Amino acid sequence: MSPLQTYCQNQAATNHHLSLLWGILVWGILVSTSLVATSEEIISESPITASERNHWSFRPLQRRAVPEFETVPSARQRLDIFILSQVKKHQLEPENEALRSTLGRRLFFDLCGLPPHPRQLERFLRDASPDAYERLVDQLLASPHHGEHWAQYWLDLARYAETDGFEFDAIRKDAWKYRNWVIDALNLNMPYDRFLAMQVAGDELAPEDPQGRIATMFCLCGPDMPDINSQEERRHNVLNELAATVGSVFLGLQIGCAQCHNHKFDPVSQADFYRFRAIFEPAVQIIKNQSLHALAETSTSISPNYLMVRGDWRRPGPEVQPAVPRIANPSENPLHIDKLPNSTGRRTALAAWLTQADNPLTARVITNRLWQYHFGKGLAPASSDFGSGSQPSHPDLLDWLARDLVQHGWNLKHLHRMIVTSRTYRQKRASAVKSIHDPENVWLSYFSMRRLSGETIRDAMLASSDFLSSTRSERGVMPPLPEELRKTLLKNQWQVTEPMASHYRRSIYVFARRNLRYPIFDAFDRPDGNISCPQRDQSTTAPQSLLLLNSTLSLEAAQHLAGCLLRQHKNIDEPTFQEMFQRVFSRSPTPLELETVSRFYKIQVDLLTAEARNTKSLALPIPFPTKIDPYMAAALTDVCLAMFNSNEFLYLD
Repeated sequence: MSPLQTYCQNQAATNHHLSLLWGILVWGILVSTSLVATSEEIISESPITASERNHWSFRPLQRRAVPEFETVPSARQRLDIFILSQVKKHQLEPENEALRSTLGRRLFFDLCGLPPHPRQLERFLRDASPDAYERLVDQLLASPHHGEHWAQYWLDLARYAETDGFEFDAIRKDAWKYRNWVIDALNLNMPYDRFLAMQVAGDELAPEDPQGRIATMFCLCGPDMPDINSQEERRHNVLNELAATVGSVFLGLQIGCAQCHNHKFDPVSQADFYRFRAIFEPAVQIIKNQSLHALAETSTSISPNYLMVRGDWRRPGPEVQPAVPRIANPSENPLHIDKLPNSTGRRTALAAWLTQADNPLTARVITNRLWQYHFGKGLAPASSDFGSGSQPSHPDLLDWLARDLVQHGWNLKHLHRMIVTSRTYRQKRASAVKSIHDPENVWLSYFSMRRLSGETIRDAMLASSDFLSSTRSERGVMPPLPEELRKTLLKNQWQVTEPMASHYRRSIYVFARRNLRYPIFDAFDRPDGNISCPQRDQSTTAPQSLLLLNSTLSLEAAQHLAGCLLRQHKNIDEPTFQEMFQRVFSRSPTPLELETVSRFYKIQVDLLTAEARNTKSLALPIPFPTKIDPYMAAALTDVCLAMFNSNEFLYLD
C-alpha cells in the first residue's frame, strides 16, 4: 500500500470516528433536552432566612412614634418633625419658607402641571387669611387638571402607549380608554386599594361595569408582536412581562429578574416568579394578528401552570400553583382563592392580598412614589426596587406616612395635601453653602429645583398665552410632525388630526406611539413605553436647546403669547413686559430684568427694520393687530421666544 493510500485510509477512519462522536453528542443533547422538558423533578429553592425577612422593606409596617424634638414651632405637619430631627442630627439648618409667588407657581405645576394664570396668582397673593395656602391646595386637588397631570406618572409605570411596538407598531384602537380611566380615577380620588384592585381584577370585581375590564388594560399595556409565528411564544412573553410589571409597580420588587434563574440578589426564586405568573395565566387570551386589549377569563377550567426551565417557553418543567412571592408573605399563608361564576378568582385573591394588613410592601411603595414625584427623589431611592440594594434615608418617616395612608382609607389626595402643606415642601431652594454641605439634599434641608417634563413644558407654553385647549380627547391627537420624522414611519402611521384646534389639547392627549415620540417629549426624556418607568432621566443635551429655539411648536407658542399680550396692551412697553413675566415666570420682573428685556426688544426692532423683510416672512403675533408696526410686533415674538428658552421657565423652583 502506498503512503498516499495509507494516509487516505487513516483519514477516512478519523472522519468516521469524528462523525460518530458528533452523532453521539447531538443525540445526548436531544435526549437531555427531552428529559428536562418532560421532567417532573421537585422544585428546589432556598428557604427564606430570618436575615432576609429582617430587611427594612420586608418587615411589617412599624408603628413609628413622632420624634421628640425640642425646636418644632416651625413644623406645619408631623412629617416635618421627622425631617427636622435628621437635619439637626447632620448639623444642617433648614431653609426659610420660599416667597409666596414661588410657592404659588410650585403648587400649580406640582398638583396640576400648569402655570398659574396671573389673575389666579394675584388672588392668592392678596389673600391675607391664615389658611389661604391650604385653600389653594384644596382647590388644585379638586381641579380636573390634577388627574390629567398625575395620570402621566402612572402611565409611565404602566408602559402606556397606543400602539404595539416592534416593526409594524400597529394601533391599539381602544388604548385611550385606559388613559382616560386613570385620569378619572385620580380626579375622583379613588382609594388606592381600589385603584390597584381594579387594574388587577376589575373584570371580576365589577363584571357588569365596562370600566372594570378597561382598568385591567394596565396588565397588557406593554409591547407585543401580534404577528409572531409562534403564538405560544408570544403568550409566554406577554405573561412574563405582565408578571414582572405587576411585581415592580405594586410591590417594588424586580421579580422579573427570576424568569430564567433565581434572583441573584433578592430572595425571589424562579419558582416564585412562575407561581406569581400563574395568577394571571387564565386571563391572558392571545389571538393571532390582533392587538392585546384587556384581561378576560373564558372558562373556570384550570390548566396546569409550569416553571419554564431557563425561561424557555419550549421547556415546561415542574408544575406550580398560583402564589405570591414568599418574601412578601411573612405569614406564609396560601393565597385564598375562591372560584367565581365566570373566572378562577385568582386575581381577586391577589387584589385582596396586595392591600391586606400583613403585606409589607404595597403601602410603602406608593407612599414612596408620591414623595418622589413631589421632591424629585424618594425616601427610598429606587422606587421600583425595594430589594437588598436599596436603603431609605428616612425609614421611620416612610413607615409613618405609609401607615397614615392606610389609616385614612388609602386616600391619595390626603397624602398629597399632607406633603405639600408641610414646612419641608415650602422651603426655598438651597443657598450656595447648603449646596456644598448637602449637595444631593438627602436630608431635605431645602427644596430641590427640578426640570419640568416635556409634556409640562409644552402645556405651559400654550397655557401662558391662554391657548391651551381644555377639551378632553378619546383617541390620541396627532399634531403635525416635521417631515423628516414622518418619513421614518410606515404609511399612514401619523395622520394629522382635524380640526387644527385639537392640536392644542393637553400633552397627555397627544398620541402615544411606541416607535416615535412627539419631538419635545423625546428631547426631554419621555420613556418609550417598552418597559415600566419609575423615574425619568433628566438629561441636558444640545437638541433640547435647538428644539426650544427653532421648532415650529416653540415659535407658534411665542406668537400666541405675543398675540395674547397685544390683546391686553395697545403699546409694547413696560406694562406689556410686566404681564409677560407674570405669564411665563409667575412673578414681576426686577428693574434690571425690565431694562434688559427692553434693550433686547429695541435691538430686535432695529434689526428687523433694517432687514426690511416682507411682512409675510416675519413671525408675527397670533392674532396680529394690524394697527401696530409689523417689525415691532415680530420683535415682541422674539422676546417671548427668548423667555421660553430661559432656565427659569424650564425649572420648578
